[in-house]
Amino acid sequence: MNLEQLNFHHLLYFWRVAREGHLTRAAQALHISQSALSAQIRQLEERLGEALFERDGRRLVLTETGHLVLAYAENIFGLGQEMLGRLQGRSEGMERLRLGSVATLSRNYQENWIRPLLADPSVMLTLESGPLPGLLERLLQHQLDVVLSNEAVVSDPERAVHCRFLGSQAISVVGPASTWAGSSLRVPEDLDGIDIALPGPRHALRAQFDALCITAGTRPRLRAEVDDMAMLRLIARDSGWLALLPEVVVQDELRAGSLVRVGQSTQLQEHFYAITTAQRHRIERLERLIEGAR
Repeated sequence: MNLEQLNFHHLLYFWRVAREGHLTRAAQALHISQSALSAQIRQLEERLGEALFERDGRRLVLTETGHLVLAYAENIFGLGQEMLGRLQGRSEGMERLRLGSVATLSRNYQENWIRPLLADPSVMLTLESGPLPGLLERLLQHQLDVVLSNEAVVSDPERAVHCRFLGSQAISVVGPASTWAGSSLRVPEDLDGIDIALPGPRHALRAQFDALCITAGTRPRLRAEVDDMAMLRLIARDSGWLALLPEVVVQDELRAGSLVRVGQSTQLQEHFYAITTAQRHRIERLERLIEGAR
């Protein structure tokens, strides 16, 4: 068969069934009968000359050919979704940028990064956060234009992404000025037995800090471990404990003087990356943002 003989409507139905893994659920999502959907899939299989599914009880399991066709369908319909995202707002002279960020990333860092866009009336932003694996899946399905992360991601044949280093920042131990103004502690040597709030175990910084403490033989008194940087900021501000975090998270409190830097280690660094798809259509505003940050 040639391209003109390929029914993309049938391919779309196959894509939805493959993603659902269940004919009934896919039919409900597509608002057609199960028998009609099954017939469409059979027609596609007849055109291709190979089976795309085999049954495993009530479930449909992709054949080897089915996996191959699905990989191409993901790109075809993912790019269609990207196209619709790009077109949204253009009739009003606007360009839409869809940004994902890992949940453990500082909201202040994100705001600083997108600040050049906030004053641009021709840009419409979509911002979402979550775990890195889910964001990468949405990126590869062309539902996001870029993912901001504090973890590097390696490209491979199954996940063709482009990971660009944006920069690093030092990590500090901060505390309330009412208790710690004028104090200076070595990190981690002077933290033994001191109450402290730390990033949660999933945060890249936590492993760095724990390794330093083990090497130095110090054991701070852990009072809280927090994945969300916005919550860690509130705890640093209101608890009276020390807290380990990037200074950008508490930049306003440091400027106002309610929090002070108590210590810092050059061995503790948070790194930032912009992750895009390798084949993504070039978005000039996004490219300038990435290059400016670097």
